[in-house]
Amino acid sequence: MTDITDTVAGPLEGIRVIDLSTVVMGPYAAQILGDLGADVIKIESPSDTVRTGHYRTTPGMTPLNLNVNRNKRSVSLNLKDDTDRERALRLIDTADVLITNMRPGALHRLGLSHDDIAARNPGLVYAHAQGFRSDSDRAGNAAYDETVQAASGLVDIADRALGEPVYLPTIIGDKVSSLTIAYSVLAALLHRNKTGQGQLVEIPMTDTLIAFNLVEHLAGHTHVPETGPTGFPLSMLKGHKAVRTKDGLACVMPYNPQNYRDFLTAAGRPDLAEDPRVNGDAIDSADHEDLAALLEVCAPALTTEEWAEVCAKHSIPMAPVLELDRAHDDPYVQGGHLLDTVEHPTEGTVRTIGIPLRFSATPGSIRRLAPVAGQDTEDVLAELDATAR
Repeated sequence: MTDITDTVAGPLEGIRVIDLSTVVMGPYAAQILGDLGADVIKIESPSDTVRTGHYRTTPGMTPLNLNVNRNKRSVSLNLKDDTDRERALRLIDTADVLITNMRPGALHRLGLSHDDIAARNPGLVYAHAQGFRSDSDRAGNAAYDETVQAASGLVDIADRALGEPVYLPTIIGDKVSSLTIAYSVLAALLHRNKTGQGQLVEIPMTDTLIAFNLVEHLAGHTHVPETGPTGFPLSMLKGHKAVRTKDGLACVMPYNPQNYRDFLTAAGRPDLAEDPRVNGDAIDSADHEDLAALLEVCAPALTTEEWAEVCAKHSIPMAPVLELDRAHDDPYVQGGHLLDTVEHPTEGTVRTIGIPLRFSATPGSIRRLAPVAGQDTEDVLAELDATAR
């Protein structure tokens, strides 16, 4: 059981972030900044969809909410109400960072656009995340993770590799964009600290995921004229998958001829270790698919633990497949405190996801668990009034 502390400072101690965002992309980014020590104030409505999903116990306290809104204080304000909107603006006046994913039209109508806010708080880093960039013909379009996976080419990659235009079973567009928001905000804060100037930082999900996908998948179209097709060859193989061992699943990835020879010998097939395809200076790209099929056939010869020992001995890249249902019992997860149990004020004993980063001097910390919507409204507004006096 992990104790929640309110005293451990992180590298962002003294930075105030206003989280005026919904669902996952903005809130996860703000949580990362909160984990690193920032004072994060979430301005929200109880109708945020992240509070209305599956498996909730207390109203509004869904697992997704618990996983993207810790290390924050929650303030409920109705931005369509003049008094509440003025309170929100006064809170933003005290901030170093504002994160929002509201559509531009709504921000303008509410007087919360970058131009409106910069006139009041010129040192503010204003991070605006949306589905498509603001100067495109799709600027006002609704965007969900699936639309972004399609618009970024990820569905095409899946269709070519798997023979079916599936969406990845994770909200990768949201979460990659969250990380992009976090590092963009940090860069803008560095500039602000040097110059005193805030700025608008726009984070379009689709553009972010296009850039993310093309790192390896631009491939042969990197050159002009093209030297080959798009798509990273190894990733596009139909046999590019984990294999079934005698008792489970594992990633076993021989990368060179010696790796393959050691693997095949350990699998009880020394005859195949003499195969010309694994006895050259390197693996021919034309042989990758056949060798992947060979891995699948030979892997059941040993248990996952036995393969772990063989692969460690021969420096063959290998990892057992982490089963999510058993993640909390996994020794690696436990060793890194990547899942710990904590006592939540309304939810009782819950598991919380650990902070994966390691700082030698200023470690991040979990100081607050995800709040009930609006639970800090009175305290935060009282602080605001006290500061104004």
